[in-house]
Amino acid sequence: MTTCVLVDDLLVTGSCESLIVQTRNDLQLKFNMKDLGELTFFLGIEFARSKEGYVMNQRKYALELISEMGLSGAKPVHTPIDPNVRIDISFVVQVLSQYMHAPKESHMEAALQVVRYIKTAPGLGLFMPSQSSELLTTYCDSDWGTCMQTRKSVTGYLVKFGDAIISWKSK
Repeated sequence: MTTCVLVDDLLVTGSCESLIVQTRNDLQLKFNMKDLGELTFFLGIEFARSKEGYVMNQRKYALELISEMGLSGAKPVHTPIDPNVRIDISFVVQVLSQYMHAPKESHMEAALQVVRYIKTAPGLGLFMPSQSSELLTTYCDSDWGTCMQTRKSVTGYLVKFGDAIISWKSK
């Protein structure tokens, strides 16, 4: 099982308990450290541990965002944007971030749509398995001429080491 040690803004994780303990002891010789116990919250990310691994999510942040936007009573939506537009949530957020200094009403409406989408599953997160694997798997998807503004191809990829996602780029 993977074990974690949190030092200030440093998170040490691994599957070898003795190396984790040695690292913690070495750090304690150089720095004044406090043992915060089992990792449950780090840099706004919640951690839940089981024998299978860790689940990381930002449920608390998502619920605060929904509340601050005044959408606690709003009906959730099942897509982050109009279903006829072929882009995903990370692309929507990236595009909207370009207008944050001078947003228009349409940008605010799109942002509210994203928040209502997040409301459908605020606790959705990433699973980091505790079992080690040496299998590296890569998935790639490309859509020719998909970008509506430029008609360029759009590509995304996902890289996994065992069952853990280690890199991705969305379309």
